[in-house]
Amino acid sequence: MVGVTAVVGSIDTVRAPAEVRRARILGLVYISLALLVYFVFSVGTDGDVTFRFGESPGDLDWTVSSSLLATVVAVIFGFLGGIQLTRGFGSKTNIILGLAMGVFAFAFLGWAGAGKSIGIVGILVTTVAAATPIAFGALSGVMCERVAVINIGIEGMLLTGAFTGAVVGTVASPFLGVIGATLAGGVMALGLAVLAIRYRVDQIIAGVVINIFALGITSFVSSQVLVENRAALNSPGVLGPIRIPLLADIPVVGRILFQQNIFVYVLYTMVVVLSYLLFRTRWGLRSRSVGEHPKAADTLGINVFRTRYRNVFYGGLIAGFGGAYFTLGSVGAFNENMTAGRGFIGLAAMIFGRWHPVGALAAALVFGFADSLQIRLSILDVGIPSEFLLMAPYLVTIIVVAGVVGAARPPAADGQPYVKE
Repeated sequence: MVGVTAVVGSIDTVRAPAEVRRARILGLVYISLALLVYFVFSVGTDGDVTFRFGESPGDLDWTVSSSLLATVVAVIFGFLGGIQLTRGFGSKTNIILGLAMGVFAFAFLGWAGAGKSIGIVGILVTTVAAATPIAFGALSGVMCERVAVINIGIEGMLLTGAFTGAVVGTVASPFLGVIGATLAGGVMALGLAVLAIRYRVDQIIAGVVINIFALGITSFVSSQVLVENRAALNSPGVLGPIRIPLLADIPVVGRILFQQNIFVYVLYTMVVVLSYLLFRTRWGLRSRSVGEHPKAADTLGINVFRTRYRNVFYGGLIAGFGGAYFTLGSVGAFNENMTAGRGFIGLAAMIFGRWHPVGALAAALVFGFADSLQIRLSILDVGIPSEFLLMAPYLVTIIVVAGVVGAARPPAADGQPYVKE
């Protein structure tokens, strides 16, 4: 038994060539970042930066030399690069990368804000707001891909939800607008399910069709109807923040997490509930079995088609609800293509989070932070063209999709249509 255990342990430590190559690339990235931080952010940078963690200046402030901060961060990146090149971080690769990006952001803010003060709480509040629709998109993707249906149509579902939420919210009430947006996302998901499951259309193409249809119909109706009838059809208002007693009084964390609108609180709840349902219940086990080995699941009496239809529909409901955030939780009106690729970023967050609800939320916060950071940097007037700053969240998406973050294994049958024998 000991010998068998030793053999199994040695097999587990053997890494595929692609994984070794990816680990080396990431190690070189860490080393490159160490050099960048030191020679660009540290050398020649004078002055102190004040990070404000409190509600007002002087409250929980942290003042540090911008040059010293950058030097420490450069050493951290050098240390991470050395470990990554020698033995790697294994399953913790994505976690370490996310933390490293947060450290890099502090060094960058220290360089950009030298001689100034920066409100960290404000950045983190904006991060949560920016991450919310991305997280809903990622959760929608998790629901679909756990049963082996690739949902490229998340962008279209978010956009349809935003449009429906604005119109129904204006005509009826914001509450009914949220319900209408949720159902609209579900309808779009059923269209995807019919194409991908019933007619076995390539799932990538089916998702693109959903996106093009949603963009076309919402843009047409918006330009032809909503623009001329804004007050009657496109002014639903915004659901304001809800302050949770006691929790909202916690320093720093209270304002960031517990003074948000209903969408954020539903997101918290949904992540917990989906994590439990997917990994602790019979329904979750059946869903995951359909995604991993549908033929074996069918042999055991699980209805593969019904399971896929159901989960894709649930994923559409989640995306539609997330789409309502754009109009009923943030802007207060519908604008053409207002989702601006957040559905695709949600897909990247799903991959970064390894098809797990908690990981998807954490990844969405990383993307939300990149979005929030570019807004803050534009306010600080760091001399970087605004076009480059606006690229930040999309550059992070490209890095994730390119596979630099480490191997992430999707469900084994992901994207494969099932034909019952």
